[in-house]
Amino acid sequence: MRFLPMTAAAVLALSTLQLHASPCIKITLTGTQGGPPVFQGQAGSGTLVQYGDDENNCSAVSLQFDTGRGTTQRLSMAQTPVGKLDAVFLTHMHSDHTEGLPDIMQLRWHFASAGPKVDLVCSDDARSPAGHVLSCRKFAEHIGDPLINSGEIAQRLLENKKRLPGGPADLLNVLSFKPAENPAEVWSSGEVSVSAVGSRHIPGHASYRVDTPAGSVVIGGDAGNDNPKPPRESSTSAHVEKLAMGADVIVHSTIHPVMGPDKDSGFPPPIYFRQSTVTDLGAMANRTGSDYLVLTHLIPPMGAARQGPYKIPGGGLTEADYKLAAINGGFLGNVIVGTDLVSLRLPPK
Repeated sequence: MRFLPMTAAAVLALSTLQLHASPCIKITLTGTQGGPPVFQGQAGSGTLVQYGDDENNCSAVSLQFDTGRGTTQRLSMAQTPVGKLDAVFLTHMHSDHTEGLPDIMQLRWHFASAGPKVDLVCSDDARSPAGHVLSCRKFAEHIGDPLINSGEIAQRLLENKKRLPGGPADLLNVLSFKPAENPAEVWSSGEVSVSAVGSRHIPGHASYRVDTPAGSVVIGGDAGNDNPKPPRESSTSAHVEKLAMGADVIVHSTIHPVMGPDKDSGFPPPIYFRQSTVTDLGAMANRTGSDYLVLTHLIPPMGAARQGPYKIPGGGLTEADYKLAAINGGFLGNVIVGTDLVSLRLPPK
């Protein structure tokens, strides 16, 4: 039998078929520290979601959700240079979720001013009941100000005139949206779609869902119930639950019930009540039919004797303590108690 050479169109068709034959999604926690404190070098909140196929190690598209301190270092350890990020998504304007972004953008500006720009997806300006404004857009516009005011940007421009004159802000493409009660698409690229809902924590908080042919993942951020304190059925967000229906994976910040006002931790009740407890997240993941519940932004960190200045009744918690709390909520799927750089791949190899 004689084989004829393949045409360019046939080669392209085969390549496309191979891409669609084995898609995969990879979720990596780039930081699991709960809140502003620091414990044993944990990085601040962040989740890297990548999509592709086996040939590119699931990394044709790289999306970073939240950028706490140390994100750049964790991305490097995950073999994902900041120059490969296609978009960054912020759940809310708290420093433990955002302070790594200036580092990311300075590094891109330094070595890749030619672009492409990074999409920064976040909520529209949100006014708090006290009158101040939470603004992702202003954060982006002024992201390089310390370096500009210190003279570093001017010095770096003298060294390389191809760099953008406005500093790191020139490399950000802000795509803001008004979070709503129902999921709505806020970003897409090829086979990857990201939707969002509004969720309570502070004004402008948003939670996200990534949908791909290989699976779907919800990034809950610090979402909590719209009712700021009991009595209420759950500490979790009804909007996030709607977003998570049928999702394969839920990645969510959490607080252990041991920090509750009735446990003598001294932890401030208003802060406790605006987080989702492990037990209630287990119940929510059970209702949504998710296969995996990934706990991150752990309050308190595993093994810590204190959460910042607050004691932990009974001593430090273990991985088993967190898993048991999720099981007590009714979740019988896979519980992953987050540590920096823990990774999950769908489908599993």
